[in-house]
Amino acid sequence: MLRTARRLFVSLLFLLCAASLPAQDAKPPLRVAIAGLVHGHASGFFSHALRRKDIQIVGIAEPDRVLFDRYAARFHLDPSLYHADLDELLRTTRPQAVLGYTNTLDHRKIVETCARYQTAVMVEKPLATTYEDAQAIARAAHQAKITVLVNYETSWYPSNRAAYDILHRGEIGELRKVVVHDGHEGPKEIGVQPEFLDWLTDPKRNGGGALFDFGCYGADLMTWLMDGQRPLTVTAVTQTIKPDIYAHVDDEATIVLTYPKAQAILQASWNWPYSRKDMEVYGRTGSVLTIASKEICVRLPKHPEATTGAAPPIAAPNDDSLSYLRAVLLDGAKIDGMSSLETNVIVTEILDAARRSAASGKTVQLEQ
Repeated sequence: MLRTARRLFVSLLFLLCAASLPAQDAKPPLRVAIAGLVHGHASGFFSHALRRKDIQIVGIAEPDRVLFDRYAARFHLDPSLYHADLDELLRTTRPQAVLGYTNTLDHRKIVETCARYQTAVMVEKPLATTYEDAQAIARAAHQAKITVLVNYETSWYPSNRAAYDILHRGEIGELRKVVVHDGHEGPKEIGVQPEFLDWLTDPKRNGGGALFDFGCYGADLMTWLMDGQRPLTVTAVTQTIKPDIYAHVDDEATIVLTYPKAQAILQASWNWPYSRKDMEVYGRTGSVLTIASKEICVRLPKHPEATTGAAPPIAAPNDDSLSYLRAVLLDGAKIDGMSSLETNVIVTEILDAARRSAASGKTVQLEQ
């Protein structure tokens, strides 16, 4: 009895000591810095990241102190996080990654600055406003051997992942046509922040209007579905249906891409009656349609009716931008096609060609 009690006491003491020690497999947080606050997606980042223990914000570079103070008040940010200059922030805080929330034109400057410090970068979509800038970003990243990722909301949609898997398992036959719908009622109509609206409606800082803002989603998805194959031709038509609101950029765009055996129609708009991000994928023998982020409608060969249901959830860490970034940088996770630099250089090439096509009224042939 005494021996049993002694054994029990020793076991209890061991458990108590073990519990008081820090977990050996606990991983430190990913140290990130923010470049810019003029992109409206920054609000979503703070709402999400500040609740996480695996992400640590070490600094925020934003030349507009008033804008920083507004975010600081809303999200209770420490004023010591403020830096007026990205170069100075990188030099003094040495983050493991920089998240870009600037206008799209400034993405090249962010990457080239981070390359000097061998710091990884994730920017919001699209990668760049010109194909020339996209190529410069790729050169800087490759020379410095840094990771550059592009964040699309649709990368984390179970519906899109399910469509890709169904196609690549051969369940609907060889790909023939993809139709992608992206956009909303318009940035002013939905009430985006004034600093966001300011550059979204600037053709230089945004690259265009709806053409770049929402055309990038379809170009990204199609390039991913095609496993990185570039289109043969790009044809685009743009309109400004609301010139009283969008005097300098398009608010309606349609892009047609052709491939040897497939075609894509990308419909980007600031004139939808509601927000939408969905696509239709047609194979030679069947189809899969995505319904918002979590549902799909599938019609398989020899089935007279389509079946609608929930898409399988995406396994972590591929279900969330910050978890994915952390996994790539700290755990060596494979870089996914939708977010990869290689895919997004092609996306920018498509958007650049679409802008030229819309301006000239002619189809643009891409060099193969």
